[in-house]
Amino acid sequence: MGTITTKDGTELYYKDWGTGQAIVFSHGWPLNSDAWESQMMFLSDHGYRTIAHDRRGHGRSSQPWNGNDMDTYADDLALLLETLDVRDAVLVGHSTGGGEVARYVARHGLGRVAKVVLLGSITPLMQKTDANPIGLPKEVFDGIRAGVAADRAQFFKDFAMPFYGANRDGATISQGVLDMFYILGMQGGLKNEYDCVTVFAETDQTADLGKITVPTLIVHGDDDQIVPIDASAKRSKELIPHAILKIYAGAPHGLGTTHADRFNADLLEFIKS
Repeated sequence: MGTITTKDGTELYYKDWGTGQAIVFSHGWPLNSDAWESQMMFLSDHGYRTIAHDRRGHGRSSQPWNGNDMDTYADDLALLLETLDVRDAVLVGHSTGGGEVARYVARHGLGRVAKVVLLGSITPLMQKTDANPIGLPKEVFDGIRAGVAADRAQFFKDFAMPFYGANRDGATISQGVLDMFYILGMQGGLKNEYDCVTVFAETDQTADLGKITVPTLIVHGDDDQIVPIDASAKRSKELIPHAILKIYAGAPHGLGTTHADRFNADLLEFIKS
């Protein structure tokens, strides 16, 4: 575990476990790198170096007023890879982290990247527009912003339910997992998390995806209530030249936790392939 400092003075927290080929993780909103611990422990136990950072404004990283945008997120990831001299990496991004990975490739190229994994990724564009008629209406994101601004503590408690599919009949999600979402979310800065809603809703990454020319694994649950599969994973599969799409039947947005054993096995198989 350590920190790096960006050119605008933001301190980014990261953890760096194990040795071997580097697997680098970018987390979803409003979480932090702790959300990846199941994957990191599993892969480090299998001979890999696993690295994950807390995005600016999230977790244990600084909470700058400015720089809460996808370009800066990608540049922060680039600084992490450069500082740790990471090469031949597998970049794994969940939700907003998937957008961060895609924008990193578009801005910084594939010189340090061997493969890409997009898990429940927001790409290519979440919000409905004339060019993206299957996206979610702006009112959905207005509601998220309003909830975060008014009472983010209660909003995160409520949001955890659809995030992990705990609102479905027969769901077996533990209270601990729901509490974890709340705890990790509350570690971030209000302004940063508020701004990030606009980032993950409105950033059009259609062009970014075409630049991902390395082998890519897309994993998505078909019961994802946060990032619906048709406008995200299925479109991403069409736009990335060498992508494999794995759909988990009945899985929610937070399937890295709810389906950790299956995802870990698929991740390891893809890394080794």
